[in-house]
Amino acid sequence: MKIAIASDHAGFKVKEKLKKFLTRMGYEIKDFGTFSEESCDYPDFAIKVAEAVVNRKAENGILICGTGIGMSIAANKVKGIRAAVCWNEETAKLSRKHNNANILCLGARMLNIDEIERIVKAWLSTNFEGGRHEKRISKIHAYEI
Repeated sequence: MKIAIASDHAGFKVKEKLKKFLTRMGYEIKDFGTFSEESCDYPDFAIKVAEAVVNRKAENGILICGTGIGMSIAANKVKGIRAAVCWNEETAKLSRKHNNANILCLGARMLNIDEIERIVKAWLSTNFEGGRHEKRISKIHAYEI
C-alpha cells in the first residue's frame, strides 16, 4: 500500500521518523515535503497529499503540522477527502470505522512519537464499517453552495 505523507516545518522531524516507521511496517511512502525545518505554509503540502489520494496515486495520506488542525482544514477543501485530526488510538479507529477517513492529520506539538506511532498503526489497521455510515459519508460532499 502506498501512503502519501507531508508536513510543514513544525512536523518535519516527526514526518522523518514516521517515514522510517511506516517503511518498517511494509508501506511504500511518497513524501510531498516539506524537506526541512525552514518556515513554510502548510496548505501547500496538504493539497499535494489530498490530490494524490483523490487521484489514487496513494491509498491514504498522513499530514503533520503543529496541531494537525491546519492540515485537516486545508486537505478537507479537496472534494473526496475526509481528513481527520486524531489524538489517540480510539479517535483514529473511529475516524476510519465511522467516517472512512482517507487522510490522518497529526499534531507534532501535541503528541510524542510513541503516541503517534500507536495512532498511525491503529488508523491503518482499521476498516470502514459501511452500513449506516455510508449514507452519512455520501452527504459530506453533496452540497455545493
